[in-house]
Amino acid sequence: MARTTMELAFISAERVKFDNVDLVKLYLGDEPDGEKDLGVSLLSMQVAESALDEVWAACKGLDVLETVRVTVEIDRGSKNAGKFIVLHVESAKPARGAADPASEARKLAAQQQAKPTGTQPDPAKA
Repeated sequence: MARTTMELAFISAERVKFDNVDLVKLYLGDEPDGEKDLGVSLLSMQVAESALDEVWAACKGLDVLETVRVTVEIDRGSKNAGKFIVLHVESAKPARGAADPASEARKLAAQQQAKPTGTQPDPAKA
């Protein structure tokens, strides 16, 4: 099976529990193709049994239409169509309190710039 990570819009998560059945299904949105889909292209994905609780917990803090990073395995479905099995979900937004990597790089570069000392060499003598 192939594995890939995609960034999609979170729409909803649904959990069904009864008897010995425990299922989680994710509903995600992608850009429409303009032919079959207008507005949002809806995707429905089943969650792997080994990741049910982790994915369900991760979805509890998500906002509708928030961009999420979804790791899936692509299994062969009916009529040779790809079937996405969700392994992991996380918000694509930077964590709160986490610094922007670009601003961190600028701060580090500013700190590493050569600072003038008391005397500078005379360019004519160099």
